[in-house]
Amino acid sequence: MALIVQKFGGTSVGSIERIRLVAGIVQKTLSSGDQVVVVVSAMAGETDRLVKLAHELSPDPPEREMDMLMSSGERVTSALLAICLNNMGIPARSMTGRQVGIKTDNVHTKARIESISSEPLAQSLEAGIVPIVAGFQGISPQENVTTLGRGGSDTTAVAIAVAIGAQRCDIYTDVTGVFTTDPNLVPQARKIDRIAYEEMLEMASLGAKVLQTRSVEFAMKYKMPVRVRSTFSDDPGTLVTEEEKGMEQIVVSGVTLDKNQAKITVSDVPDRPGLAARLFEDISGHSIIVDMIVQNIGQDQMTDISFTVPRSESRKAERIALDFSKEIGAGEIRVKEDIVKISIVGVGMRSHSGVAARMFSALAKEGINIVMISTSEIKISCLIEDRYAELSVRTLHKEFELESRSLPNGQPHLSGN
Repeated sequence: MALIVQKFGGTSVGSIERIRLVAGIVQKTLSSGDQVVVVVSAMAGETDRLVKLAHELSPDPPEREMDMLMSSGERVTSALLAICLNNMGIPARSMTGRQVGIKTDNVHTKARIESISSEPLAQSLEAGIVPIVAGFQGISPQENVTTLGRGGSDTTAVAIAVAIGAQRCDIYTDVTGVFTTDPNLVPQARKIDRIAYEEMLEMASLGAKVLQTRSVEFAMKYKMPVRVRSTFSDDPGTLVTEEEKGMEQIVVSGVTLDKNQAKITVSDVPDRPGLAARLFEDISGHSIIVDMIVQNIGQDQMTDISFTVPRSESRKAERIALDFSKEIGAGEIRVKEDIVKISIVGVGMRSHSGVAARMFSALAKEGINIVMISTSEIKISCLIEDRYAELSVRTLHKEFELESRSLPNGQPHLSGN
């Protein structure tokens, strides 16, 4: 008998009919002899609806109140699923983040989990009751409701799986797994059967929306196997797990595209030690994540500092940069939002040379200019104009032969999203 956490996303619980379908999956798992803890998202579109209502009342609603508002969607879903299961003769109980004992820091709308009490869930399981946990939420040290950011139910599920010692965490969504790139952009993209935590982490942080980045961080840190699969298919999906022998034979495992990008440039910054640190301390103090950074040394001991942030936070970052510029006597602030980030990911990059040259050459042949570049051990990212977004994905997917990749024994491997 295994203990499994099953998380169902918004599209999986988007209607009463789909909630019944989810209840059937839970019933099937229980009938196989396994124990189940369920984590649910809000019904598809519900969180956006609530955010829209708030902004009809205020252009800048308090973040504490936004957390109270947005956390309600998951509570509705958990109660509906519990009602459905009880009607099927399966004892089930809906539980909020507070009731589960999910404690977070004080940051509203982007809280981070600090601890989870396994006792409430263990008591429920011992009593033969299926816990249905409202994802995406927790409670701060001041007893305020907090939310974990977009996709936070994934993090809830993996963190709970770790806390209760589950054998696996299954993330149910509307796709059959993780693919080499977005199948909507490249129909030839193929599903990956197994992918290493590091690769999945890079892909999630670079724009692949199948898993929230922090959920992968949790899984990798505690070596929790995560399976991504479809609610609407029997396909076994993609297993996110530890790196295995043979994975490095594949140079590039996937191509990702992130459209939520903005480039901010602070011009004519005095070239003095500590000023760049001050700028990025100010930005991080507002919980804004900075990705790429480029500093260009100019004339007269002045420099331009360019960096990228999520487009959704570009206005906030622009205001911070403007205050910084005024304070130190720097020049104008320029914001560029018509850009995207194209990336290639693969653990095989560690042991293969010339990958960057192939990437840059392939983009150059299509007349695609690179604005900024960042790299890690297993990924290369380029900032480009958004008009080349889809072309760049198709170009790199073809360049690294992701449509037909197979291992020497003929078994397909790491081939498709």
